[in-house]
Amino acid sequence: MPEGMKARGRRATTQEVLDVALELERKTMALYTALLRTFRQVEELRAFWFAMARHEAGHCGALTLVKSLLEDDPSLADHRKVWFDEVTVTRLRSLLSAYLKEVRRGVDITRALTMALDVESSELEDVVVDLLQVVRDRRWRDQAVQMLIHDLGDLSFMIEKYTHDEALLARADELVEHRVGNMRHGASAPVAEPKGTSAPRRRAKRTASGTPRGRRLGAASAGRRRR
Repeated sequence: MPEGMKARGRRATTQEVLDVALELERKTMALYTALLRTFRQVEELRAFWFAMARHEAGHCGALTLVKSLLEDDPSLADHRKVWFDEVTVTRLRSLLSAYLKEVRRGVDITRALTMALDVESSELEDVVVDLLQVVRDRRWRDQAVQMLIHDLGDLSFMIEKYTHDEALLARADELVEHRVGNMRHGASAPVAEPKGTSAPRRRAKRTASGTPRGRRLGAASAGRRRR
């Protein structure tokens, strides 16, 4: 759990945090399905938003499984307490609701990708990974983190392909590196570079003068600092 949340938050029961995490994951899925509808005319974007929504659905399913296991055997929680920051939760809940309303009014792709990066940068995913540890299956946890890194790699690729916002791209690349670093720090096995599936991973990178130069992009470049 990020140090910022530890400093601000309190320890809560696993069941309490599960309920909040499920709520926020469903709201995130609703945001991505709304973006899918917005960009359904562009196949690559439709497929991207569908994949993002599907992965949120997977998180919901995993958390529901944890909830069911705990209901059947409360001892699995082992009196575990999870860091919980009510201020962060309230902010993220409000952010997701506001973004969904904005999407329904209409947004361009740069704004949509900015929203996605804001959401993926939140502490929600860290909470989900913490909760999955209740199952005591390290491989399952590692798979969840690998999928998260894959999503961030695809998001970085889409930002570079569809926007001209270098600052936004730098934020995305930094987040990918952060997630890969965390995964490598706590992984039970070596972490392979994430592999994307939805788009080609090479394209011309713009220079300040507008002259293109080649760069390896997307999920396949996760973990390398952008120069």
